[in-house]
Amino acid sequence: MAEKLWEPSRSRKNSTLLANFAMTVGEGNSAEGVDYDSLWEFSVREPEEFWNAVWEFCGIIGDSGPVSYVPNDDMVKVRFFPGAKLNYAENLLRKADDELAIIFHGENGACRSVSWGKLREMVGQLQSALAADGIGVGDKVAGIVANTPESIAAMLAATSLGAVWSSCSPDFGVNAVLDRFGQIVPRVLFCTDRYFYNGKQFDTLPEAEEVARRLPGLRKLVVLAYDGEDNGCIPSWPQTIAMSQYIRDFDRSEPVFTRVGFSEPLFILFSSGTTGLPKCMIHSVGGTILQHAKEHQLQCDLRPGDRLMYFTTTGWMMWNWLASALGSECSLVLYDGMPLYPETSILPAIVDREGVSQFGASAKYFDACAKAGVKPVDNFAFANLRSVFSTGSPLSPEAFEYVYRDWKSEVCLSSIAGGTDIVGCFVGGSPVSPVYRGQCQKRLLGMDVQVFDGTGRPIEDRAGELVCASAHPSMPTGFVNDPDGSKYRAAYFEKYPGVWHHGDWVKLTREGGMIYFGRSDATLNPAGVRIGTAEIYRPVEALDEVMEALVIARETGSDIELVLFVRLRDGLELSEDLAGRIKQAIRKNASPRHVPAKVFAVSDIPRTKSGKIVELAVRDVVHGREVRNKDALANPEALDLFRGIAGLSD
Repeated sequence: MAEKLWEPSRSRKNSTLLANFAMTVGEGNSAEGVDYDSLWEFSVREPEEFWNAVWEFCGIIGDSGPVSYVPNDDMVKVRFFPGAKLNYAENLLRKADDELAIIFHGENGACRSVSWGKLREMVGQLQSALAADGIGVGDKVAGIVANTPESIAAMLAATSLGAVWSSCSPDFGVNAVLDRFGQIVPRVLFCTDRYFYNGKQFDTLPEAEEVARRLPGLRKLVVLAYDGEDNGCIPSWPQTIAMSQYIRDFDRSEPVFTRVGFSEPLFILFSSGTTGLPKCMIHSVGGTILQHAKEHQLQCDLRPGDRLMYFTTTGWMMWNWLASALGSECSLVLYDGMPLYPETSILPAIVDREGVSQFGASAKYFDACAKAGVKPVDNFAFANLRSVFSTGSPLSPEAFEYVYRDWKSEVCLSSIAGGTDIVGCFVGGSPVSPVYRGQCQKRLLGMDVQVFDGTGRPIEDRAGELVCASAHPSMPTGFVNDPDGSKYRAAYFEKYPGVWHHGDWVKLTREGGMIYFGRSDATLNPAGVRIGTAEIYRPVEALDEVMEALVIARETGSDIELVLFVRLRDGLELSEDLAGRIKQAIRKNASPRHVPAKVFAVSDIPRTKSGKIVELAVRDVVHGREVRNKDALANPEALDLFRGIAGLSD
């Protein structure tokens, strides 16, 4: 029986935007309030009516055209609002007053804010400068940028012209950036002059100029000051220019918005690139606007005047998701730096100080807080906090309990999941539904998410493959350098023809929620019994001595054995007793068939820039295979820890 941790009161349910939407469309209403599952059924049964209602309810700015939905037996060929004309930046820059649009905090103690009026002014001047450089509809503009107000302004300036934006965080190495931007060939590149992480300052300009020199056809490298004021950095590439100089000759005028078609490109996002060159996913203007408005307003209950804080970098799709919340007339609270420095409670302190109403971070962040003994409930009231979001990897049942015990008991805790592939979510929050321990709350509206077994049959209450049987607006319009769409189709439609296959190993629960067990390609299958990696990590990481874990299946002739690696608390060693307790925790709480044959301690575990551990890369190292594109990792040196481990090949 699933354990219910929280449920909204009737008055809270009825005051949500989702409840208002249900009343507007005349679906999903009951004597008890909103019946979310009935509303979901309507949303996937009547896609034309649903998405048209989302456009109207969320107040999308633009001409929607005469038709909202054109069906097709081929999901890739389904069209949404084919005659629409709209602009992303216009939908975000709805206000022009002195209220705060962005509040910025940096690890180095920097704190500043930007009003709606000032943000529009910044965008207007940058827009004029970009237009003078010939930037227009369809041109590529990129950024190696920190999570600052100027970065958001640069993105909005580019998209206001109908240009396409792509970004990497400044901790990406030169080769990792070139693996991405070298495929899309931007005409203007922005970079932040420096950034801070874990108490250290890093100068970005030298590496950014190296990237600029190696990008053919690049016209400008525009330097954004981390602290908002130019610090007199001396460039060595002739086309490098400080932002203040770049916009100096342009009046502080209102931005002008170039409306384009619904399916025209807006963002290019990248896969992690740990198994080859990163895939360059093209996301559309209309699809991003519509999907994010739906998620923010209906699934997250973001309202005008709310304050949203999501810990992310500009190299993760959650940055794009965060920026889009401006379109719901809420303020963004940005943080740039190491989320546990200079003190472990730095993010909770900002949430409390700034009156944040919705806060989110990766699942690994909440795990780290729990391990570090962070108890915000002892020091902060969180008076305005209504929702907490988590994504990036499965949120463990223990982390659910941790948030309700040590953060705030009266919040809607939503584990949300989707990805870069759809610049949004398949499952996530429902402000009118209960929260059950270990479960993502609901399948999102308009997304016919199902679980298939190996034969392609829908199943419930047992593990299988996550699929989406309906087209949705934020599906990529394609990949860069894939003219016939063959790579795109192979990525999502090969396993189950005509159905989007996402590659997650999940279970659809009796409560209508979703439990994630990890990526399908990393699941473990000894003796023919399949289990997700997350099912191993939960009991292991619940042990006080273990900070985090990574498990792989090692090939041994015609069979496999499970090998577990653990990162222990500082100063601890892996004793026989601890290894035994680790195995016993797995045997008791996961599966006796999945007790690892060997357990090893390592000092670090490799992960992507967005914090996801990379089981497949470690598996390749252990088997002596080459790991390509190590620059895609945040800590590629950690892979060396898995080479030649004594006892591993016995």
